[in-house]
Amino acid sequence: MGAGHDHGHAHSHASAGGTATSAYVGRLRVALSITLTVMVVEIVGGVVADSLALVADAAHMATDALGLGMALLAIHFANRPPTGNRTFGYARAEILAALANCLLLLVVGGYVLYEAIQRFVTPADTEGGLTIVFGAIGLVANMISLTLLMRGQKESLNVRGAFLEVAADALGSLAVIVSAAVILTTGWQAADPIASLVIGLMIVPRTFKLLRETLDVLLESAPKDVDMTEVRTHILALDGVEDVHDLHAWTITSGMPVLSAHVVVRSDVLSAIGHEKMLHELQNCLGDHFDVEHCTFQLEPVGHAEHEAHLCH
Repeated sequence: MGAGHDHGHAHSHASAGGTATSAYVGRLRVALSITLTVMVVEIVGGVVADSLALVADAAHMATDALGLGMALLAIHFANRPPTGNRTFGYARAEILAALANCLLLLVVGGYVLYEAIQRFVTPADTEGGLTIVFGAIGLVANMISLTLLMRGQKESLNVRGAFLEVAADALGSLAVIVSAAVILTTGWQAADPIASLVIGLMIVPRTFKLLRETLDVLLESAPKDVDMTEVRTHILALDGVEDVHDLHAWTITSGMPVLSAHVVVRSDVLSAIGHEKMLHELQNCLGDHFDVEHCTFQLEPVGHAEHEAHLCH
């Protein structure tokens, strides 16, 4: 029979106390506080200045707040310890939160686009000066949140979702300011719904990109930075390795890639160096070239794969 072995590598992006996102709890909380404050300010400003662009930006702020809240809730569940039934604990909760975030963003983006079109049909009298003031407040707040989330968005899909939302908000606030300046200097009221269209069109494409990455995790695709052909080549290059089959790599959640493989090794090599030495060589091979959190290998003698196939039937 084959020999199974699991090996984990500690990486800087995966905190010892939890998932990649857990290292950014404090920053997410600060970003949430800023987002809620600006959302209220922009709602008041949108009503007072009769600016759809401000209201649209506030609506997007509301989704940001909900998304950040879901991210924090997901971290709470993700850091719960594994159980007999849930051997990876609740780590996948982060990815489910990112998926919910994507769906929410698509709904909000569609709503903003619809309302902008309605404004072309029924124009409103937007107060440009007030809109600039409230838009500037939103822009400054968003830049602070972006700075807080900049590092984490490179390591966690959940933080990246929050980062992209805030980035879209920052661009939205800029669009609000530009449209208000146009209204203030030219009186052209169509600038407000045009800015709203810009905000909506900024939300949707970024959301589809995040959605694709999230679905890749849920569908257990190979991590994007792990070339499976190269992994196979590295394993086959080890002395005594005849074949590799049942080679799989997937991601449990951000910062937690996993790999498993059945490695066929010549009996004379296994007898000469032993199973433990062979496993160390495999672990060192992948650890030196690939960023994989957990590696599980089953060592098999030549011909064992045919025996496995017989058992499956």
